[in-house]
Amino acid sequence: MKKQIAILGSTGSIGTQALKVIAEHPDLYEAYALTANNKVDLLIEQARQFRPEAVVIANPDKYLQLKEALSDLPIKVYAGADALAQIVESGPIDIVLTAMVGYAGLRPTMNAIKAGKVIALANKETMVVAGELVNALAAQYRVPILPVDSEHSAIFQCLELNNPVHKIILTASGGPFRTFSLEQLQTVTKEQALKHPNWSMGAKITIDSASMMNKGFEVIEAKWLFGVRPEQIEVVVHPQSVVHSMVEYVDGAVKAQLGVPDMRLPIQYAFSYPKREPLSGERLDFMKCNALTFEAPDTRRFRNLALAYEALHRGGNMPCIVNAANEVVVASFLKDQISFLGMSDVIEKTMERVTFIQTPTYEDYVETDALTRRVAAEMVINRTY
Repeated sequence: MKKQIAILGSTGSIGTQALKVIAEHPDLYEAYALTANNKVDLLIEQARQFRPEAVVIANPDKYLQLKEALSDLPIKVYAGADALAQIVESGPIDIVLTAMVGYAGLRPTMNAIKAGKVIALANKETMVVAGELVNALAAQYRVPILPVDSEHSAIFQCLELNNPVHKIILTASGGPFRTFSLEQLQTVTKEQALKHPNWSMGAKITIDSASMMNKGFEVIEAKWLFGVRPEQIEVVVHPQSVVHSMVEYVDGAVKAQLGVPDMRLPIQYAFSYPKREPLSGERLDFMKCNALTFEAPDTRRFRNLALAYEALHRGGNMPCIVNAANEVVVASFLKDQISFLGMSDVIEKTMERVTFIQTPTYEDYVETDALTRRVAAEMVINRTY
């Protein structure tokens, strides 16, 4: 039987590549539900091609356009955040790919876990904000969480049953500003930041990659996905993006997963796990890989990585605070309302100003997120950072 897949965020970078995987294996996978935030035209196009059972547009203003465009097809059409959180509970769904951007992915992911669905996790903010809560839910409902981020998928592929991990090594490309001085970073533009040297991604994650907040979030996510301590997670800058991450074992052996930068591979592995299925596309040519280099990250120039480690060490709702503040400053940077280095200033000040809660509930996370956004937005507007 074909695996029925719900794609949360089907119009984004991960979602569109997931649909390519489904298109390549129509005998194995079927798109049961597709959801988008605002890109209604692309969602209509995807729905007409893949004929899912249901589509959801988070923005209710786009509902009528979506409904009318698909009126000739037997596809259920829904709108709003509640519908998006509820669609994952549909009985036939086997796998929920959480490819939404940001904090908005938390609620539907939790609903999917409670409904017993396998989680293919591409929304790292879910684990950053509430990793402890999500892990407890997954254990309670015996639901596997399969990582889709290329780095966490690489670690997952390198793990050995019953062999303890000494250290996880997350690789980072370094982004477009890897060689920039602090002085140069003061004047970089969003256009420069959006030009990632290796990966084609959405705007928010591309900015996060340029600031290294993306890597900071991956450090936090790794703690919850793999049950390691913060000091067991190391970040190394690897500009070629060939080694996707590594695991060092207690005897000193290091296992690495290598491949060309292609997100279809970790997506498909999450869909097919524990099997591997054929995948078209470029293969790694070692005759052309004659220089793989590694260097330490510079947390003086890229403070976001240090702030993420600090949030991880402090625990509680601090990663939630960092995530919400980061979402605000990235949106502001994309609107030319804040400088590249100013983003770190606002995040650091927000960490100081929002109330710290050591053992937060789900309701605490919701309140923390809302409060943090207000505090960070006011700082950006009033330039009080």
